[in-house]
Amino acid sequence: MSTPALRAVGVSERFAGLRAALPALLLGVAAWAILFRQEIAAAIQVWVDSTAYNHCFLIIPIALYLAWDRRNKFATAPLCPLPRIALLVVALLLAWFAAERLGIMEGRQLAAMAMLQVMFLAVLGWRLWKGLSAPLLYLFFLIPFGAFIVPQLQSFTAWFIDRGLDLFGIVHYSDANFIQIPEGSFYVAEACAGLRFLIASVAYGVLYALLMYQSWVRRFVFIAVSTIVPVVANGFRAFGIVALGHVLGSADAAAADHVLYGWIFFSLVILVLTLLGLSFRQEPDYARPDGTGELPRPGAGGFAVATAAAISALCASGPIAVAALQSRGGIAYVSISPVLPARSGCVQENSPGTLPAGDVPYPAAGRFLCKGIPFRFRVRRFAPTSGASLVLSEQRRLASADSEGVQTVYASGPWRLTLTQEPPSLVASALWVDGKPAQPGLSTRLNLALDSLAGSSQEAVLVSLAPELAGNQASLAQAQQALIPLLENHSSLDEQFARLSTDGRDADSHR
Repeated sequence: MSTPALRAVGVSERFAGLRAALPALLLGVAAWAILFRQEIAAAIQVWVDSTAYNHCFLIIPIALYLAWDRRNKFATAPLCPLPRIALLVVALLLAWFAAERLGIMEGRQLAAMAMLQVMFLAVLGWRLWKGLSAPLLYLFFLIPFGAFIVPQLQSFTAWFIDRGLDLFGIVHYSDANFIQIPEGSFYVAEACAGLRFLIASVAYGVLYALLMYQSWVRRFVFIAVSTIVPVVANGFRAFGIVALGHVLGSADAAAADHVLYGWIFFSLVILVLTLLGLSFRQEPDYARPDGTGELPRPGAGGFAVATAAAISALCASGPIAVAALQSRGGIAYVSISPVLPARSGCVQENSPGTLPAGDVPYPAAGRFLCKGIPFRFRVRRFAPTSGASLVLSEQRRLASADSEGVQTVYASGPWRLTLTQEPPSLVASALWVDGKPAQPGLSTRLNLALDSLAGSSQEAVLVSLAPELAGNQASLAQAQQALIPLLENHSSLDEQFARLSTDGRDADSHR
């Protein structure tokens, strides 16, 4: 085998390897985007809806800048496709399939992004990919990942406030995430947990470390500091709000515009980190171009296209398998008028009522009144092949769980009553899997996933309960108080809805 000759590469021959790989990359990325369009759409929706991930719109421009900044590292690198790397896609597909069956969108997105990285490596080869590794790996920040640590961040922030109040001798009472002082009460909500500061700080810390340092030790230290500092800083911010309420004599006055103050405080923290990091800056090792390199071998471009096509075909097997499972089932909307518990104080109303604008049509289930406020049950059954993804995404949609300002105001058995601030809404929901009340958690996801693969004679049943009235906070507060007695006496309702999982096929329903 002859070895390609090394020689000086002229200006017109720079990036020859990358140009030869461009058709393969365009083919591969386009196919990947089509196959995993649900993951992409879900990510963009989170970027739009959540202030914790608004910065994700900047990730692709930042990655492009990193590629331009490091252009000398891959300007003369040859195109050497590595088709054997495609075997890694098999393991990633299994991970993606498991995440899809378990209903973990972040897992699907992580696996999909990893498959894209494998495609780049297999098409470009090791040397060319290594030169582009910084901008390519930075694309992982496109994934809205990290929401699962919000409860831990809430607990740490509440603990920090409690210790700070103890230190300054401020009389207070703490109960989980609730802090009460003589001047009023504070609640460490999800929005106050500091996730938005943490995610943005880590993304900034990685970018800063890539631009300012060459030593992996210095990069690791700065990224670690960028991870720890915002968590502690958010504790100081939250404690400052509570302490300010004590000084001003009003909790409401101190909490006004606390999110805006939080961003100002966070900006100052980032500024301090930036100034401290400048003291340890290192000159980049890719400032001067490398004057020698290997030109692409004849036919390397075509080989790269074949590699991208093979990986795309392999990636397609996952979505095709899921589509085959979902074609055998779906959601059925059930007509049922459950017998209400006598102690609930609610009475059945025969009037069919009016569906809210944009709601999915379903057979009339009848309304009922609690303290004069109209409510309606909405019942959905899911075929066993549906998997956790469809069932839990529908449950989260009903409860507006992905919106900001969502609070669980009551929980009993399988029932969760959630209140959304904007737009105002109140929804109680409960889920039955295999005829049993299902609690939020991994065990429910596993049961749904196993049923979708091994089959089951029982269907998952999702019930939602919402008032039919104008969505404003005053009316929703009244509806909440009217609904609590019904949820406190939910055992007879549970039995009626659990039976739907086995004999619900005889009920009036349509898919």
